[in-house]
Amino acid sequence: MTEPAAPSAVRIEGPWTHRDVAANGARFHIAELGDGPLVLLLHGFPQFWWAWRHQLTALADAGYRAVAMDLRGVGGSDRTPRGYDPANLALDVTGVIRSLGEPDAALVGHDLGGYLAWTAAAMRPKLVRRLAVVSMPHPRRWRAAMLRDARQTAANSYIWGFQRPWLPERQLTADGGALAGRLIRDWSGPRPPEEAAVETYQRAMCIPSTAHCAIEPYRWLVRSLARPDGVQFYRRMKRPVRVPTLHLHGSLDPVTRTRSAAGSGEYVEAPYRWRLFDGLGHFPHEEDPVAFSAELVNWLKDPEPDR
Repeated sequence: MTEPAAPSAVRIEGPWTHRDVAANGARFHIAELGDGPLVLLLHGFPQFWWAWRHQLTALADAGYRAVAMDLRGVGGSDRTPRGYDPANLALDVTGVIRSLGEPDAALVGHDLGGYLAWTAAAMRPKLVRRLAVVSMPHPRRWRAAMLRDARQTAANSYIWGFQRPWLPERQLTADGGALAGRLIRDWSGPRPPEEAAVETYQRAMCIPSTAHCAIEPYRWLVRSLARPDGVQFYRRMKRPVRVPTLHLHGSLDPVTRTRSAAGSGEYVEAPYRWRLFDGLGHFPHEEDPVAFSAELVNWLKDPEPDR
């Protein structure tokens, strides 16, 4: 039997500072570095804050206060029994902005974190200064692709598999989190994250209750498609994003098809920039951190980003 990992496994040493902040009725672990305008980084599945280690240093060097948070139920944040619908998770994000004492933030989200960044920008526009989304379509585009695009439905077969009770949790934590590592390798392009990083994600997945909490948002996304709460949520997401938006995507992403992500600009009533990274997969911020960070910093510093 695999020995469960300790929560301290996610407080990895580096130039950043670790601390906890309270927001939306829970406690969230953050890693922060630098001074200046706040840039809040939101990780995706099956990762935690450490996915942004390269961008924390790049953003701090560029004059920003870079903060990477662990989403509810993951990494060093609270594992609550409920609260994994996207509206509540987005309130976690905006609550952290307030708890950090900032008037607003540039939100950068990958995968599930990107879904929540889209949601937060629509729900709490005054708290989001700019929006950068990686490897994730707008929530309404995601829903349409899942329902109407057979190839996207097949690419997201893992999400359908998550609808089973308990078995997905056991699979994610078996053999020291080997499945989490395999997903990261399979979803990357020809330059996957280094092996030591993959092993770090595997250990983090084995912290008790993490696998269950990491899966719960995906269970809501599918089970709510025809439920009143889901219909109401997607109706709310018709509200346009009115801040400059950067949409980043890897051309070889096998999880989120380029066709699914492209076109999300129809929900943005502000400058919108689409950037496709040739030869990268689902994790462009880790597969080519130098190019990714340069693209992000240059856009953040651009006072008038073009549509």
